[in-house]
Amino acid sequence: MPSGTNIHITALDGIVNVNSLFTLAVFIGLAWNPWDPNNTLNGDPSCAPGPRHARDLVSFHVYSFSSFLFSSLIALALKQAIRISRSPTYHPFEFLARVDRKALRVGMLVSGAGSVSGCAFLMLALVNVVQIKLGTLACGSGHSIAAVVPLVILVPIALLIYVSFIVYAFTR
Repeated sequence: MPSGTNIHITALDGIVNVNSLFTLAVFIGLAWNPWDPNNTLNGDPSCAPGPRHARDLVSFHVYSFSSFLFSSLIALALKQAIRISRSPTYHPFEFLARVDRKALRVGMLVSGAGSVSGCAFLMLALVNVVQIKLGTLACGSGHSIAAVVPLVILVPIALLIYVSFIVYAFTR
C-alpha cells in the first residue's frame, strides 16, 4: 500500500531545496571575518560592536546550519521511505518500508520545524551582521535600525505563512 503521494515528494523536495540554498548562505556567512576593519561601514567608534556580536554571529550561523541539516536529512529519509514503499518489486525487508501516514505527517512537520528554526537563527545571524557592518542597535544607528526592522518584520511574517500552510496541508 503506497503511503506517499507526489504531493509529499514535491513538498519534501521543496524543503530540501530551500534548506540547501540557506545552507549555502550560512557557509558564506561563516567564511566572512567580522573583525576585518575593511568590512565595516560604521564610522562612529561608540557604535562599534563588541566581541559578543561576533560570538553571536558565529553561534547563530552554526545553529542555523544544524537546523537546516537536520531538516534536510529528515526530509530525505522520508522521501526514501516513500519511494521504497511505492516500489513494485518485493524486498526481503518490506516490513521496514511501510510508511504510516501519521508518521509521515509528523516527520514532515518535524522537518518543517527544522527549516523554521534554521530561518529564525539565520535571521538572528543577519541582525548581528548588520550591527557589525553598520553599528550596534543599542547606540541607535539609523542605518542599522533601517536594515533590521524590515528583516524582523518580513521574515517572521513569511515563516508564519509557511507554518500555516504546513499545518493546513497536513491536518486535511
